[in-house]
Amino acid sequence: MKKDEWRQDQEYLSYVGELLERPEVQSLANYKQHYFSNRLEHSISVSYDSYRIAKRLHLNARATARAGLLHDLFYYDWRTTKFNSGTHAWIHPRIAVRNAEKFTHLSLLERDIILKHMWGATLMPPKYPEGYIVTAVDKYEATSEFSLPLFFRYEKRVKQRLKISN
Repeated sequence: MKKDEWRQDQEYLSYVGELLERPEVQSLANYKQHYFSNRLEHSISVSYDSYRIAKRLHLNARATARAGLLHDLFYYDWRTTKFNSGTHAWIHPRIAVRNAEKFTHLSLLERDIILKHMWGATLMPPKYPEGYIVTAVDKYEATSEFSLPLFFRYEKRVKQRLKISN
């Protein structure tokens, strides 16, 4: 996906446009996510890629797009904040649901997607296929956000060394 392809997709924007305008969502740009991205960029990537998959599979693309955008709606640095009552993987989906419900109604499907998007790190699997999509895309995006910049940096060093040795 091109970085800003989602901006041209009118159907997608009809589902998440109002959410994207919310200061609660925009403030996610202030939080680093996976070393080379912020939480807003990550959430948009998860949302848009999940939406496209759900649409192709004739699933609920609207709920998938909305839940994908809101799945990490929490306002702390997950690398340093620790909890006595559970792990970040278990707690942050609950915080995200609570934060989202302060400014939008979530369907049961959207709630389930957000609450269970950390399946694998947590024990409860998603109830709906849309939840599996967001879970898988979230893991893919996190891996890409972390590893691709490292790959390009490493590739550049290798090319420089090859030029030197020639």
